[in-house]
Amino acid sequence: MTKLVNRREEILKVARNLFLTKDYEKTTMADIMDALEIAKGTIYHYFKSKEALFEAVIEDIVEKKVKQMAALIKNSPKNALEKIQLLVNAGNISQENEKIVEQLHTPANDVLHSRLLAAILMKQAPLYAEIIQQGCDEGIFKTKNPLECAEFILSAIQFLTDMGIYPWTKEDLQRRIQAFPTLIEQMLQALSGSFQFLKDKLEQN
Repeated sequence: MTKLVNRREEILKVARNLFLTKDYEKTTMADIMDALEIAKGTIYHYFKSKEALFEAVIEDIVEKKVKQMAALIKNSPKNALEKIQLLVNAGNISQENEKIVEQLHTPANDVLHSRLLAAILMKQAPLYAEIIQQGCDEGIFKTKNPLECAEFILSAIQFLTDMGIYPWTKEDLQRRIQAFPTLIEQMLQALSGSFQFLKDKLEQN
């Protein structure tokens, strides 16, 4: 079983490197097999197509990023608002995977792009919910629905600021970026100005 897991991880690692350096569209399954020096049947035992492999690479990227984020806040003495800032600063997967993310913005990969956003939402939301609950315990926030608040906030920011989803105008993006901090503060009943850092972060991206 361990051997199977290791081989799958090995395939994902090599595929990710090729997708980053050579591009997804230009990379073939034969390229990956040659790099690994494995037989054709071996790679198809794990992944039925290049598209399935690409999806697995994306899910692996998200999974590793979420583990990094969880480690960042584990046993941290910081308050809830400070932890949210840590997660926001650490949560961008495109910095290390720019070419892969660019590939997701092509019309042919709309479905995979949507799956990536859903994977990010489902995996990151529980982390944020845990911190929101901590904020409630600390008296910084006030809500009976920390997970749902996290889901609403993450999905709104992801969908309404992602140019790969829709070619939003600069005016659309700017008015949303201006409004997000206030809307989140209202949702969590946080002090005015608590989430101003989010505006600054979004304007940098």
